[in-house]
Amino acid sequence: MRIFHIHGSGVHELTALPHQLPEQGFVWIACARPAFQLRLAEIQQHLQLLTGLQLVDLHVSDLLNAQLPSHYDYTSQYDLLVFRRLGTGNGDQPADVLPSTSATAAGPTQGSATPAPAPARRSGPPVLRRIDTSPVGFAVFDRVLLTVHPPDCLVRDTYATRLLAAVPSTAHGDVREGRPSPVAGSRLPTSPADLMLRVVNLMVDSYLELRRELTRQLDHWQTELLKPRARYVNWSSLLEARLSLHALDETCEDQRSAVQDWIDALETWPQPETPAGLRELDLLKVRSRDVLEHIERVVHHVRRLEQSTETAVQMHFSVQSNRTNDIMRTLTALTAVFLPLNLIAGIFGMNFEFLPLIHMQDGFWWAVGAMIAIAVGLVALFWRKRYLARTGT
Repeated sequence: MRIFHIHGSGVHELTALPHQLPEQGFVWIACARPAFQLRLAEIQQHLQLLTGLQLVDLHVSDLLNAQLPSHYDYTSQYDLLVFRRLGTGNGDQPADVLPSTSATAAGPTQGSATPAPAPARRSGPPVLRRIDTSPVGFAVFDRVLLTVHPPDCLVRDTYATRLLAAVPSTAHGDVREGRPSPVAGSRLPTSPADLMLRVVNLMVDSYLELRRELTRQLDHWQTELLKPRARYVNWSSLLEARLSLHALDETCEDQRSAVQDWIDALETWPQPETPAGLRELDLLKVRSRDVLEHIERVVHHVRRLEQSTETAVQMHFSVQSNRTNDIMRTLTALTAVFLPLNLIAGIFGMNFEFLPLIHMQDGFWWAVGAMIAIAVGLVALFWRKRYLARTGT
């Protein structure tokens, strides 16, 4: 568990949960899902001290559920957002999952957790094995942000490092010496909602980074599929790719719905009376729309890849059909060449006593010459009409 006090002039990383709110800024409590389950009673108690209320039982279940899709919910005192991030593909899944009706206000016991099914081992290229998602939960209070992450969450550590590196900060109450001055243009989060949107935006950017690798891999498959003489296609990997893209599309759709619900909830917030508060609310709306736009870009790209994959499969069968037609056309032309030759051979093979050329000394050579002339003439005709020409390589 990591606890941060974020205010206008810096960031403090605390060693323990505070018993009261600081005079300025807000508190960010970031913990892994197993730690949240084990220390739920303690966290609820400190939330009561800091905000005057505790998490609702069903929201506790949502934060502990490792299979929950992205969604948004709210109460009159706080908002809850669950957003699925990209996993590392190496089993970065929580060790426990609780049913949505099994949590209690006192906190579930360790024995009440049912083990989560082991993540299916993906086949295909490494880029497809990275399309594994796990939920991150955000409980947004007025001056407290509680986030629940999977174990060893890179999103939490990455953004925490960015926070501590961007401005002069203190750790464990001591000022860190040698810190550079605040980077020009850098701006600390002004509220728990602002921090939540920045972390969500960081997770969406990881989806955007997949575009280049997915596009390169699918372009390779399309090239292989469109080769006319390709005899072997790894259909299992291609099917796995299509299923992964479909799952990614559904994940992004849930993300878009959750963020859209959050934006709709922002519209119902009371208008601040001060210009600074009004500007802060406007910035929240702008950042929320920016996150939604990033998600829509991911959705658009995933659907384009799905269409490209489907088109490549259809073109593959079309190419194979054209190749089969070319082969059948060549065989048909060759058969047409030998049909008159068979006819001539059949006529002279009849058991009649009197046949033209049958008793002539050079009759055989006249028949062979006629057959060769007919064959050459037909081959020339078919070649001119490109019945015997090769149309593809």
